[in-house]
Amino acid sequence: MGSIGYARVSTLEQNVDLQHAALSAAGCDRIFTDHGVSGTMASRPELDKLLDHLRSGDEVVVWKLDRLGRNTRSLLALIDHLESRGVHFRSVTEGISTTGPMGRAMLTVMSAFAQLERDQLAERTRAGMAAAAEHGRKAGRREVTTDHAKVRRARDLKAQGLAPADIGKIIGASRATVYRYLSIGGSEVVV
Repeated sequence: MGSIGYARVSTLEQNVDLQHAALSAAGCDRIFTDHGVSGTMASRPELDKLLDHLRSGDEVVVWKLDRLGRNTRSLLALIDHLESRGVHFRSVTEGISTTGPMGRAMLTVMSAFAQLERDQLAERTRAGMAAAAEHGRKAGRREVTTDHAKVRRARDLKAQGLAPADIGKIIGASRATVYRYLSIGGSEVVV
């Protein structure tokens, strides 16, 4: 009978220290952590281990609701599964616990609002992209350059044996941009 934490970050570059500190402060005896795993994925290795580890009377603790699931339906299904096994759930940031009926009701409302927020963000993004397209702008990364003189200069400097970092200093571009300049037109230059 203990409090077991679950932390998750979507990319490997993200840091879980804040989540771990909050879960430890919340009294978690053990913390399972998924690194580089999206909340929308059906299978999350550490979450699967946590679910296997749980016993009746345990409590699963997360820093925020969205660490456990990204949509209302899957989040509520997982919490229903926990409750059916006699396992309680608590979210530290939102202050929600399934140990009482009010907590369960608040969980449903909070996860519904979280889903609404994600849906509205996606809708605004699509609307913005459509508006940009109407004005002749396209979404995505901008074209590398229309300055063919810089591309030629970068190629000439490379032919003289200069490294991409040095070329960038001379023409006023980053090393990554120099690499792109050197690969324009399909004839990639070996660097």
